[in-house]
Amino acid sequence: MSIRWTFVLIALTAVAASMWAQSPSRPVVGRSVVRTPFGIVAASQPLAARAGVAILERGGNAIDAAIAANSTIGLMEPTGNGIGGDLFVIYYEAKSGKTYGLNSSGWAPSGLSAQVLKSKGETKMPQRGIHSVTVPGVVAGWDALRTRFGTKPFSELLAPAIYYAENGFPLSEVTAGNWAGGVTMLSQHPNSAKTYLINGRAPKAGEVFKNPDLARSLRLIGDEGRDAYYKGPIAKAILQISNEQGGTMTAADLAEFQPEWVTPLTTTYRGWTVSELPPNGIGIAALMMLNIMEQYPLAEWGFHSTKALHVMIEAKKLAYADMIRYIGDPRMSKLPVTELLAKTHGAERAKRIDMKKAACQVEPSHLEGFTNAEGRDTIYMSVVDKDGNIVSLIQSNYSGFGSGLVPPGTGFMLHNRGGLFTLEENQPNTLAPRKRPLHTIIPAFMEKNGTRIGFGIMGGYNQPQAHAQFIANIADFEFSIQEALEAGRFTKGSFQGCDVDIEALVPEATRRELAALGHELKVAPARSGTFGFGQAVQSEPSGVHYGASEPRHDGAAIPQMPPVFPQK
Repeated sequence: MSIRWTFVLIALTAVAASMWAQSPSRPVVGRSVVRTPFGIVAASQPLAARAGVAILERGGNAIDAAIAANSTIGLMEPTGNGIGGDLFVIYYEAKSGKTYGLNSSGWAPSGLSAQVLKSKGETKMPQRGIHSVTVPGVVAGWDALRTRFGTKPFSELLAPAIYYAENGFPLSEVTAGNWAGGVTMLSQHPNSAKTYLINGRAPKAGEVFKNPDLARSLRLIGDEGRDAYYKGPIAKAILQISNEQGGTMTAADLAEFQPEWVTPLTTTYRGWTVSELPPNGIGIAALMMLNIMEQYPLAEWGFHSTKALHVMIEAKKLAYADMIRYIGDPRMSKLPVTELLAKTHGAERAKRIDMKKAACQVEPSHLEGFTNAEGRDTIYMSVVDKDGNIVSLIQSNYSGFGSGLVPPGTGFMLHNRGGLFTLEENQPNTLAPRKRPLHTIIPAFMEKNGTRIGFGIMGGYNQPQAHAQFIANIADFEFSIQEALEAGRFTKGSFQGCDVDIEALVPEATRRELAALGHELKVAPARSGTFGFGQAVQSEPSGVHYGASEPRHDGAAIPQMPPVFPQK
């Protein structure tokens, strides 16, 4: 090539790069989609994902792999999950074409109510400590999944986690940073310090960490099943720390807990059928956002356009205003789910968006006969097996490390999901005995013309708005699942005001125009944890499966090896 043409090429490349920076039509990604005709496990910890893949390679299915990966990540990422937390799953069964939902969120102790806490001088729901602890649901959830759809015994599924708990694993980078942020809280109780600190400090990235107490707990579950947790030695340890801390949990609260099989809620968006779990989770907010967003031509306006982002931000405010007013535990009060999911309701709410100005105060809908209602450390993972079964699984302690309380000798933290209750009387989410709190953790699933995607993005109240953005990236802008995860996002953690966090990946010109509309933007660095961490798997009618993992975390989408080696 001549020098002249070299200079021309350089000049054209510079112009193209400048145009791309100003108005990219697709996100610049750092990873490729993983593709295979066999299974894939996508998780925020590669060793945990590999544990799930090992189960697939031993003949297990997607459910088996999900339990193995979840138990392993509970050891390796205890800031966000573990056997002291809750569990939600959407499961697509390929042979029947049916989608199942599992709600394994625990209830409040039978002796705990808003009146009890008020009598102790509490004016707001405690966010840490024993009164924030509800019955942990994860082990019961694993048991329900394994019994109905799994093929392997607990002893085999928990073997990878037990190995790493006994022999240790090197800590990953993002988790190490989150762990370091919990030192002060972990130091406040000797059980927590003994379990999670090394000479009073957090383990560092690359440092080998062991948890022999957790290995014993997992071995008990492997040998005795769920009863070891809810009726046996682990239950006794939970009750011991509850009694020591002045809690009200009883043996019956643990022994009588059962997960609930539920029918996922659905809506349609640009030809896709999108599924979320029903309340007490907040997946309904993502569906309400989509019903509002579909009233506007986002694809015509373009990816990261000012108009498209303005509509999404305003749709979030409108959907969340309804969600926080009306959603709680449906076993305790009638909830207007049908009314909130009606397409006519979405169209009416969409009319409230002013395209020339951001709304700083948003009122909920006024639905006749219904009353008012008033975290972020979680893991999400997804699995597809060779047969096309898909597991979309989310599991959480709620706030970093949960309640701050480790039952003696067990190696796990009790979650603080009860912190999401309100003490305000006569609300759908008012604390009451054996009531489940409003839950922010939500798995998701979407399908169109035989393409099926199991996905989720964790992060407290970030989740429905992150789901809606992911779905728009797929449905409006035709991105791959990796592009849809990596694309710059916004999140709004508050329920009023014009404040909104926005990722630096959104073009500066768009951010200026959003500010001119009244959005009070706080720009966060690219790839920060502000916007949650997601994973996704996809099954195509061709039999090819895809996997994608967030570059904002330490994770990976790991494919299954075909059975090419002879079995010993």
